[in-house]
Amino acid sequence: MSLLVVGLSHRSAPVSVLERASLVREQQAKLVQDSLVAEPATEAAVLATCNRIELYADVDKFHAGVAELSTLLGRHTGVGLDELTPYLYVHYEDRAVHHLFSVACGLDSMVVGEGQILGQIKDALALGQELHTAGRLLNDLFQQALRVGKRAHSETGIDKAGQSLVTFGLEQLAGDTPVADWAAGRSALVIGAGSMSSLAATTLARAGVAELVIANRTLDRAGRLADSLAGLVDGARAVPMDAVAAELPHADIVVSCTGATGLVLTADLLREALDRRAERLAAGATGAGTAETVALLDLAMPRDIDAAAHRVGGLRLVDIESLAEASADEPMAADVDQVRAIVSAEVAAFGAAQRAAHITPTVVALRTMAADVVAGEIARLDGRLPDLDERQRAEITQTVRRVVDKLLHAPTVRVKQLASTPGGAGYADALRELFDLDPQAVAAVSRADANGIRPSGGGAGRPGTAALQNDPKRGRA
Repeated sequence: MSLLVVGLSHRSAPVSVLERASLVREQQAKLVQDSLVAEPATEAAVLATCNRIELYADVDKFHAGVAELSTLLGRHTGVGLDELTPYLYVHYEDRAVHHLFSVACGLDSMVVGEGQILGQIKDALALGQELHTAGRLLNDLFQQALRVGKRAHSETGIDKAGQSLVTFGLEQLAGDTPVADWAAGRSALVIGAGSMSSLAATTLARAGVAELVIANRTLDRAGRLADSLAGLVDGARAVPMDAVAAELPHADIVVSCTGATGLVLTADLLREALDRRAERLAAGATGAGTAETVALLDLAMPRDIDAAAHRVGGLRLVDIESLAEASADEPMAADVDQVRAIVSAEVAAFGAAQRAAHITPTVVALRTMAADVVAGEIARLDGRLPDLDERQRAEITQTVRRVVDKLLHAPTVRVKQLASTPGGAGYADALRELFDLDPQAVAAVSRADANGIRPSGGGAGRPGTAALQNDPKRGRA
């Protein structure tokens, strides 16, 4: 297995760097496609969330792979490699598998145990499959990661700690008050209609907000979300994005999570909204939209809401950066150790399966060669003993095949067992050498099994920086 992951997350980089390194889906697609053009990589997938960007690849050279993938991350994110390098981490082979399985279980999330990461891993796999950049290794890896994550959530109590960022963010805004009590009777504005915004809208509706407005660039999508929540809140409605400024003075709670590359709510826009809100209150407005402080929750990366809102009176802003600081103080769930044990066992099982699969093309090539030898000898026998009847010929053929099968059975079974152990790949090499197998025949079986994904093209790996030239078995670059 030659799996390599290079990335950065909230654990290795400040939010200011993560914000600049975020990639929209089109950029992610270009990144994985360019990774395959780079010579060391034969498969590639990208896992991009609001607090991580990781590039996974099957490489044939470790150092060249690290240098190339790091360069590609720097180029596609627009963050210079010199600036990016101190925040990058590198995992290889079993360590890379362990990392992704830990991520899938929520152990590496900003909020430990959160389950949204499974949907994001599923999206990463879907993109790799759509672009044909995920071959056998990455398909197996990401599908197994999804199974491991689901197992962790079903077999342990990690869900008790696994709040979503939405819930955690609302709890930070509510302070010591339960979210349901804090949100009840208030007016909420949700900007965006993607998965995170939908979760926020649903959470607020269930918490008992009196009014819920959903703003989105695609009004139909916002309308469908509002309609789905009509049974939870009477005042659910959809508005176009250009109506946000008009809605702000009436909102007690604002949640924003869009894919915009620039600010959605600037400090000036928020100040204007506060001025119009003050006019409403002075005119005797009552009910929803009259809270003393407007609560802002920014779940976007890059951010939707101007960080200067922290300094504006009458506003309380919680964003990814403040959530990262708050989550550092959160206690780990008691079930985390159990999840870690699941991850370790699954990593060992995955590694053994991959090593066993590595020997399969050699075994298939060996049995194919043996079948060809049998066929050749039977053909020669036909020439030497042309008077054999069909029954005699069939009996001789079956006998020879049984002899060959019995001679090959023990070594092929044993080599598969040995191949599943660490360092077992060497047994495949020994088998090829001892039986003088044609390397092209073995490669042909491998290509057929993997459905051939490598495109034409090349490009030498670029020299890496000193910080990246470390031992393959070490985790952090």
